Amino acid sequence: MPKSNANLALKGLDEMFSTEESRQEQKREQVQQIPIEELFPFKEHPFKVLDDEAMQRMVESVAQYGVLAPLIARPRPEGGYEIISGHRRQHAAELAGLDTLPVIVREMTDDAAVILMVDSNLQRENILPSERAFAYKMKLEALKNQGARSDLTSSQVGMKLQALDIVGQEAGESRNQIQRFIRLTNLIPELLDMVDEKKISFNPAVELSYLDEAQQRDFLQAMDETQNAPSLSQAQRMKKLAQEEKFTYEAAFAIMGEAKKDELDKVVIKNDTLKKYFPRSYTPRQMEDVIIKLLEQWQRRQQRQNER
Repeated sequence: MPKSNANLALKGLDEMFSTEESRQEQKREQVQQIPIEELFPFKEHPFKVLDDEAMQRMVESVAQYGVLAPLIARPRPEGGYEIISGHRRQHAAELAGLDTLPVIVREMTDDAAVILMVDSNLQRENILPSERAFAYKMKLEALKNQGARSDLTSSQVGMKLQALDIVGQEAGESRNQIQRFIRLTNLIPELLDMVDEKKISFNPAVELSYLDEAQQRDFLQAMDETQNAPSLSQAQRMKKLAQEEKFTYEAAFAIMGEAKKDELDKVVIKNDTLKKYFPRSYTPRQMEDVIIKLLEQWQRRQQRQNER
């Protein structure tokens, strides 16, 4: 073979392999440095980004080491990028004064983006009930929209899985528990906040979610005026009244005003009442010690009077 033909052949092979290499490189997702002002939160993101102690620790870490795990985002039609995973890292970086962030940019459909956003955030240790409720609801709707994923076959039972089963399987929850969490999305914001703050327990909250908005506001007023949190049985009775169209504010107030079994053996004295009789420096334990001593003196005095 003439030298010129050999060179052409080698050149052709080089171009073929380099083209294939560049194709593979294009397929590979690469980390880009994106200006922080070009990153926007996911629409209707259900997870709260709080300025708490955990966030402060993250800010300190980011300030010292930078953001080590890249965010995942997708291009927005109007410009910039929508964050799919990494909202807390973005907020920490903003507080730490960073200008750019490492980001993997990925083209994704709305439903695929919702599923990835939910799954990546559910890996966190502390998830509020409200966050879990809206996340499960968003993922369920996305799976239903995708259609194709709702015909997966369960190897355990050999039958087709519905979208609700898939959400439960991937979250490690039962189908029924997923439904109960999603029920919480029917609560008015004030009651849902109380669930997050553990002022209302999960099971009573699920029952209260069957009340309509006006009934929930009547219940909220009754709860505030009686200064009582609902037990499961109280919430179930109010749900039944609502289903029978017999729910009224007066009925809610009467139910919430009942003494619970665990309260019948308790005597509660508010701190404001006690503080009138003690120096400001006294701790609750010191106040309790004084009260016990006074009661013992009163008891001895009563015994002496009875012996006369």
